[in-house]
Amino acid sequence: MRSSVSAGESLSQITLPQTENHKQSRPSSPPVVPKRASGGFALLDSLHRHGVDYIFGYPGGAILPIYDDLYKVEATGAMKHILVRHEQGAAHAADGYARATGKVGVCFGTSGPGATNLVTGIATAYMDSIPMIVVTGQVARPSIGTDAFQETDIYGITLPIVKHSYVVRDPKDMARIVAEAFHIASSGRPGPVLIDVPKDVALEEFDYVPVKPGSVKLRGYRPTVKGNPRQINAAIQLITESRRPLLYVGGGAIAASAHEEIKELAELFNIPVTTTLMGIGAFDEHHPLALGMLGMHGTAYANFAVSDCDLLICVGARFDDRVTGKLDEFASRAKVIHIDIDPAEVGKNRIPEVPIVGDVRNVLVDLLRRCKETGVKATPNQNQEWLNLVNRWRDEYPLIVPQHPDSISPQEVIVEVSRQAPQAYYTTDVGQHQMWAAQFLKNGPRRWISSAGLGTMGFGLPAAMGAKVAFPDEEVICISGDASFQMCLQELGTLAQYGINVKTIIINNGWQGMVRQWQQAFYGERYSCSNMEVGMPDVELLAKAYGIKGMVISDRSQLKDAIAEMLAHKGPVIVNVHVTRDENCYPMVAPGKSNAQMVGLQKQPPKAAAEPVYCSHCNARNASTHNFCAECGTKL
Repeated sequence: MRSSVSAGESLSQITLPQTENHKQSRPSSPPVVPKRASGGFALLDSLHRHGVDYIFGYPGGAILPIYDDLYKVEATGAMKHILVRHEQGAAHAADGYARATGKVGVCFGTSGPGATNLVTGIATAYMDSIPMIVVTGQVARPSIGTDAFQETDIYGITLPIVKHSYVVRDPKDMARIVAEAFHIASSGRPGPVLIDVPKDVALEEFDYVPVKPGSVKLRGYRPTVKGNPRQINAAIQLITESRRPLLYVGGGAIAASAHEEIKELAELFNIPVTTTLMGIGAFDEHHPLALGMLGMHGTAYANFAVSDCDLLICVGARFDDRVTGKLDEFASRAKVIHIDIDPAEVGKNRIPEVPIVGDVRNVLVDLLRRCKETGVKATPNQNQEWLNLVNRWRDEYPLIVPQHPDSISPQEVIVEVSRQAPQAYYTTDVGQHQMWAAQFLKNGPRRWISSAGLGTMGFGLPAAMGAKVAFPDEEVICISGDASFQMCLQELGTLAQYGINVKTIIINNGWQGMVRQWQQAFYGERYSCSNMEVGMPDVELLAKAYGIKGMVISDRSQLKDAIAEMLAHKGPVIVNVHVTRDENCYPMVAPGKSNAQMVGLQKQPPKAAAEPVYCSHCNARNASTHNFCAECGTKL
């Protein structure tokens, strides 16, 4: 049986009854006549009510009833479906859409291989805390567990990589499940939620009763959003006592839209700011207090700062191994304030002196309000010696843009693109090009979109599709590598079909670049299975085959004009830039080393022993060789 809703009837025009728990606030409202509808229609109408404009997906047998209802819904203009060429592309596109907008991304896939093809994209979103609803088709209820054709237990497969999961056993539960899924995906620490829909559930008709968005109350699920006032006061006390503070900002600040509060806090106390790969854009990188990214390929001055600070204020970050290097030497001389909405992250890798669980923005708003109420701010010259030292490091250890006489350096390409498109949304794949982009692009909030936690090659192009669909009038540029690009190049077909005006720049050095760099540094220059030259497609011919524009740059003299031509073209473009083959990404913190032990610097790093140590009790300045304060005797 199919839905009795006609194709010409808009979802917004369909008036349906509300349950006793979700009555309208005005008791005089006329009673609503029930509508017979299928489970598939209930799903789509619920998505529409939650503000979904775009769905990225790929049909198949088990999800065909939902796509049949989608055919009717699309005819009303209520939502638009973007047909990808591979389910992994659907997940990455929904992910990119969510990162760019802050809204929940939605993707569809069928049962069996369709569902398993989504797994990499689900894991990518989970690791980076991205809100996403993943809808999979499933075999009919009587066939579940019988090893039916294209049956997989996607519920069980994805348990470790989703925030929550549902298998819809009754179509009457559909509206409630969708409302709960959106609430779970977007509240607290965001993440993906799976909804598995058996085929007969999507087909079955019932008296559909919608659930108002935001009306669900989940027993036992109450994310802490307000910080403890006592802990906030303790944090303020540590900040006022500090002489070498550092703000360490992660993706939680982006999720909470806390960039204005971070700027206000940094300026109030003259605190330098460093970000993680996920936190890029949370602080204006043109600001004099900005130190860029820290960690394995972070700036030298950010890594020196985190090694020598006396107070580390961690905002929405999780002390990831690519950030900390050797954990027991990470900010080893610093007290730690850790602000995060997920209590599981606080104290997981580093025990903070002041833990604050809550929404990052809410906590910072309360902290700043408390400072204003009490008149707390930086004292004159409180951090001046620290800022002078940080600025000296900035001058002595800048990021370098090499210029080779016979080839284009990858850094030159990134810098030129950034110069010509400073306000673009940038997505990346994973590898050396990702790190160079992180070092040299200067992004605003939500304009940096990159797979950080999982490090997913193939992420960049479909994520750019999602961002461009969300913001069709904005420039969206994918920075890719020759190896990463080939992971999801079939999505060029999606760009062509919908005219999605994404620009893709391939930093082509003929290698799996980061693999080659590690093989050179740590595996005796044994380049096992990392060369990609043989089999690399002719990008111009490949683009032409898909009906889009392809370009090649092989000489520095072409770079400026070719980038301008790419940006001026009204349609998708792929630019294959041949760069220096053996360029390495520096600085680099080798595995097992502390952040201060970077390789690839232009000069030897300063010795930490030469820097003074400030007493935590009386703030007196002591030589770094002292174990106890000369003024008050406190252990340093």
